[in-house]
Amino acid sequence: MKEKLDSILVVEGKSDVSYLSAYFDCEFVTTNGSDVPNETIEYLKEAQRNRKDIIVLTDPDSPGKRIRDILDENIPNLKHCFIEKKYAVKNNKVGVAECDIDEIKRSLKCYFVNKRSEKVSITMPELYQLGLCGDKNSKELREKVSKKLNLGYVNAKTLLKRLNSLEIDKEKLEGIINER
Repeated sequence: MKEKLDSILVVEGKSDVSYLSAYFDCEFVTTNGSDVPNETIEYLKEAQRNRKDIIVLTDPDSPGKRIRDILDENIPNLKHCFIEKKYAVKNNKVGVAECDIDEIKRSLKCYFVNKRSEKVSITMPELYQLGLCGDKNSKELREKVSKKLNLGYVNAKTLLKRLNSLEIDKEKLEGIINER
């Protein structure tokens, strides 16, 4: 039985829709690659004005990140779901359509809303102090934080942006880092 989602699920292409529609009953919108058409952006804005949740589920690669950035730039308060790359590789292809369905279902329960906030909760120097950038183990530490907060793949700059969006301060971040 298909799981009903009362949201619009934004994916990259037809193969994603074909795969996911076997498991989910919802409206799908495709971006048809990393150059998101203005018509798609305008449709999603209108849907959001009509109180429709929009969930972005793109491939865990650089074109997927580009799509998220374009959508975030134009549409506030999107729900972002991230799948781990290790679950999204099959036959040397990386993507949503190659992902284990259980990983997709998990990601849909752990979304991240990128809120535009003028408030700065944490700064880049604090990320350096905490070892989240500039150290040989920074990448692993960022992965730990990202996994705990369901932020998807992050470099230092993206981590900073998402932490500030969630209003996570240095003290809370230290707690996450020190968890075993």
